[in-house]
Amino acid sequence: MGRRRAADRVVEQVDTGRAELVPDPDRPGSWTLLLDGTPQSHVDLTDPTHLEFEYVRRLAAAIDLVAPAGTPLRLLHLGGGALTLPRYVAATRPGSTQRVCEVDGALVDLVRRALPWPADGRLKVRVGDAREVLTATREASVDVVVADVFAGARTPAHLTSVEYAAEVARVLRPAGWYLANVADGPPLRHARAQVATVRTVLPHAALVADAGVLRGRRYGNLVLVAGHAEPPVPELTRRAAGDWFPGRVLAGAELDRFAGGARVVHDADATDSTPPPPGIFSAGR
Repeated sequence: MGRRRAADRVVEQVDTGRAELVPDPDRPGSWTLLLDGTPQSHVDLTDPTHLEFEYVRRLAAAIDLVAPAGTPLRLLHLGGGALTLPRYVAATRPGSTQRVCEVDGALVDLVRRALPWPADGRLKVRVGDAREVLTATREASVDVVVADVFAGARTPAHLTSVEYAAEVARVLRPAGWYLANVADGPPLRHARAQVATVRTVLPHAALVADAGVLRGRRYGNLVLVAGHAEPPVPELTRRAAGDWFPGRVLAGAELDRFAGGARVVHDADATDSTPPPPGIFSAGR
């Protein structure tokens, strides 16, 4: 069971490590979920459209552009955390059908108790391995696949390969998009390999990130948007430029240069993603 500390911070051992729910002192009703000290999710229980993490805002911006505002969608979320994006979609696109896959059953129970999401029969959370759930999903049945899976602050190897990406391509509808949170730092080998790998099966893509991250100056999050059809690069660029922390979008020839020479990852040689630098999440946490 969990225990409470100062300011109602919740600490609990879950299947994948030590979970902490930390209240946001600047936003009543808001919480940050950390696993082994790494921030995983921020949720505002009173306003699910408030998105604190910049990479989550970039994922949400892409979801906003999949279809006209308010149109219900079918989404598969690989990685659950505190369900920030599923809550956002439920608020902005009522009637959407969402499946959330989270490998950590104890974490799901903790979030359900401490940060309950509104009852919605169209939002289902399943405990299981992301790739197994993906493989069991029907062909061309999903508008959006969101991948935000980390274990020990690294994306597991079996979610980085071309065989995995082919399963994503299989379940997407013709106009659907794959949205992936890719964390990497200089020299961005993992991010470049992921772009090259995903584009072998979903050839139309864009990459959204902070300019400093794209230039290989620091570790950070890059959002990969890929599909069978071209993503709306001008709209993604406008949204990224207008963010609290402006970002850049790479597409076309710029993305070709970014991924140039990167190897395509296969199951046989896949490795976990690049670990973050030591202490990167410790300051101010």
